[in-house]
Amino acid sequence: MKNKRNWIIGIVLSATAAFVALQTVNAPTQESDSIVVTETATLAYEGCAFSWAYQDAPELTTKLDTAVKEINSNASATATVFGEDCIRADGSKTFGAMETDFKVRLPVDDLTQHEEFGNWIKQVMQIVIEIPRKELSGPKDGFVEFWFEKNENEKITFRVPIQTYINEAKEKSGIELFEYFYQP
Repeated sequence: MKNKRNWIIGIVLSATAAFVALQTVNAPTQESDSIVVTETATLAYEGCAFSWAYQDAPELTTKLDTAVKEINSNASATATVFGEDCIRADGSKTFGAMETDFKVRLPVDDLTQHEEFGNWIKQVMQIVIEIPRKELSGPKDGFVEFWFEKNENEKITFRVPIQTYINEAKEKSGIELFEYFYQP
C-alpha cells in the first residue's frame, strides 16, 4: 500500500513539474508586448527501418593483408566496416558507419604456443594502431579478431578491442598479452 501511494505521489509531482515547465517555456517574455507567430519548417520523416550491417573495406583489407603477410606469409587479414543500414519503404538504403573491425588469421601447428601468439598479436596490433584515423570509418574504435587455426575444428578465436589494447595492454607481450585477451 505504501509503495502504491509513493508511486501516485511521484506521478503527480512529475506531471505538475512538466506542466509548469511547459507553461514557462511557452509564456511570452516581458521584453515583448506582442506575440509573433512564425511558421516552422516540418521535416519529412523518411521512415527508416534500421538493421545492423557490415561493409567490406577493400583498400584497407589490401593494406592490412599485405602488412600481415610481411610478418608471416601464411597469414591473412580483412577489414570491414560495422554500422547500420537505414532501409526505407521504397527499398533504398543508406549505410551509417560505426566502427572499422579487422580479422587476422594465422595457421598454426600447435595451439599451445601462447607466448608466440602473444608476440604475434603485438606485431599485428602495432600495424593496426598505426593506420591513420582518416582511413578508418565510424566514430568508434573497433576490434581485431584473431584466429589461430590448427585445422577446421581446432582453433582459438578471440577479439582484442583496439582502445582497450592501447589503454591497458600496449606494453604487454608474449604470454602476458595473449592471456590478457584470451579467455578460454
